[in-house]
Amino acid sequence: MNGTSFADAREMIAALTPSYPVYCLRPPVLAAAARRFLELFPGRVLYAMKCNPHAGVLRALYDAGIRHFDTASLPEIAQVRELFPAAGAYFMHPVKARAVIKTAHDVYGIRHFVIDHPGELAKVLDETGGEGVTIIVRMATPHAGAAYDLSTKFGASPPLAAELLREVRKQGCQAGVSFHVGSQCLTPRAYRTALELVGEVVDAARTEIHVLDVGGGFPAAYVGVEMPPLEAYIEEIDAGVAALEPRRDCVLMCEPGRAMVAAGCSLVVQVQLRKEDQIYINDGIYGSLSEMVTAGLRMPVRLIRLDGEPSATLRDFTVAGPTCDSVDVLPAPFPLPDDVREGDWIEIEQIGAYSSALRTHFNGFYPDTFVELTDEPGSGSAI
Repeated sequence: MNGTSFADAREMIAALTPSYPVYCLRPPVLAAAARRFLELFPGRVLYAMKCNPHAGVLRALYDAGIRHFDTASLPEIAQVRELFPAAGAYFMHPVKARAVIKTAHDVYGIRHFVIDHPGELAKVLDETGGEGVTIIVRMATPHAGAAYDLSTKFGASPPLAAELLREVRKQGCQAGVSFHVGSQCLTPRAYRTALELVGEVVDAARTEIHVLDVGGGFPAAYVGVEMPPLEAYIEEIDAGVAALEPRRDCVLMCEPGRAMVAAGCSLVVQVQLRKEDQIYINDGIYGSLSEMVTAGLRMPVRLIRLDGEPSATLRDFTVAGPTCDSVDVLPAPFPLPDDVREGDWIEIEQIGAYSSALRTHFNGFYPDTFVELTDEPGSGSAI
């Protein structure tokens, strides 16, 4: 059924009566989010492939004007090259196997590589020769209250970042600096703080940079989240970049993922069983809903029933996934009609980021049906 289009989730359910989870893509919503970044960000917008690499998502973003992609592996690079041969792909993973670096450079023509350690710099220089290559030094940043602190695993300290920049220039490569303030960052000021650190690093290195990448971290709207507008982030970035006074031909880049695709996909699941205040559904933390655990996110939910109206009284239900273990239980309840029953469907919205990308085959469960919907998120009937 992949690729089938429906007006809304209710129409899809009536047509398919699915007993399996269904990802519902909304290409116009994805396109609108992409255009918003392209209009507001004063530089090059790279979509972070890891967030959701489904071909339907990528095509919607490309059709909206996205021409650059943040990739972290050879399969992601190959996918970009196969779908959009003329698009830009950038190898933004700070740790790469030597064979992968060589293949990316020699076979796929990758010329932008991120590093955060002298050993990785040596690998990139050895495998590419360095000519015509831009090497971007990823810098660690202070924790800014994001859902994921991405500087705990990657990122050079400011003194090391300055040392790496000097060595990149010594080797005759174009130099750049990148950082990532953390996924689902709710503090716009974090970007200006990071850019102030960039200024200190560049001054210490006494070298100019050709690329300045402010990374991702732009948030999406989840239940209970007070999200600043995108304009607030852009204002902080503008101010931070202006203070740096970079060279005129320095390329400013960003890597949005979550903020670009979260609202563009929902997930329809079915209730398999009810036990008093607990329901069992056909997806869970080993499938599309792992971020409810790892990031503590809560998504909007609504009940869909084809044969009659559900109760107007809501009640919190503990939700268990389909796998045969005791871990697959969501940490936050779903507010649902108090007469929810086996066979009802639930549409979970804001699921476009890190859902299908993180699903597993554990216990043989693997959601893999995609359809397109033409309505706006939250606009359908909940009965």
